[in-house]
Amino acid sequence: MLQVQSLRISYADRTIVKDFSLEVNEGEIVSIVGPNGSGKSTILKAMSRLIPCESGKVCIANQELGSLNARQRSQLMCMLCQSNSSPADMTVEELVGYGRMPHKKWYERLTNDDREIVDWALHHTKMEEYRDRLVVSLSGGEAQRAWLAMALAQRPKVLLLDEPTTFLDIGHQLEVLELVRELNRELNLTVVMVLHDLNHASLYSDKVCVIKDGSMHVYGKPQEVFTMDLIRNVYGVETEIQYDEYDQAPRIHILRKIKEERRGNFESIGF
Repeated sequence: MLQVQSLRISYADRTIVKDFSLEVNEGEIVSIVGPNGSGKSTILKAMSRLIPCESGKVCIANQELGSLNARQRSQLMCMLCQSNSSPADMTVEELVGYGRMPHKKWYERLTNDDREIVDWALHHTKMEEYRDRLVVSLSGGEAQRAWLAMALAQRPKVLLLDEPTTFLDIGHQLEVLELVRELNRELNLTVVMVLHDLNHASLYSDKVCVIKDGSMHVYGKPQEVFTMDLIRNVYGVETEIQYDEYDQAPRIHILRKIKEERRGNFESIGF
């Protein structure tokens, strides 16, 4: 479904991401994790062509995004950033209606078919009762659901989420991630998201991509990727890991930060 091939991204004279490749199957949820500054959000923005790449390409269903115009790309992919803003007088229904714009000419208004899709998106995100509310009046979790409804109305094949739980409390974080997983399962929606919380990545992902210093460090199923050695090497912390009896997903408990001299010793012997 989604192929990212040899992305290289630079700002001025500094290379942020070097030779990054990733393949995501249709209907998978893939989480990108890694330390601050490792290039996670930069990769997501480059995949959506919000920022340019020095080299490399991104394909969806064998269509290279670089060969398509913005409208065509938006029919295949939608990206939601960490924080999103709307006009103060915009209602939830109006916001969701903007998801239909990639499928319309600039002078065309929404048709009955478009409005049915808007209703469908509101229903799937449980936002029907909020349709007449102003977006700015919503709580953080409600606002995230409204933006997800807008993304659904766009009918993309791939949804990119850049830290969708940022600024949310624990309850709303789980609410948003549960909704993402529900949409993924019901609609076979392919999702790639950047997350900070390793337990969230473990619980809600089919696969995890760990980024370190602008390159892929490891990619695979959570139970294969999240080991004490890997977390020690990438994050510099000691952990304990338990495995869920039902799905074998690792549950990670952070114990302490490793002193720099000890971390250097671990890296020198190959951890």
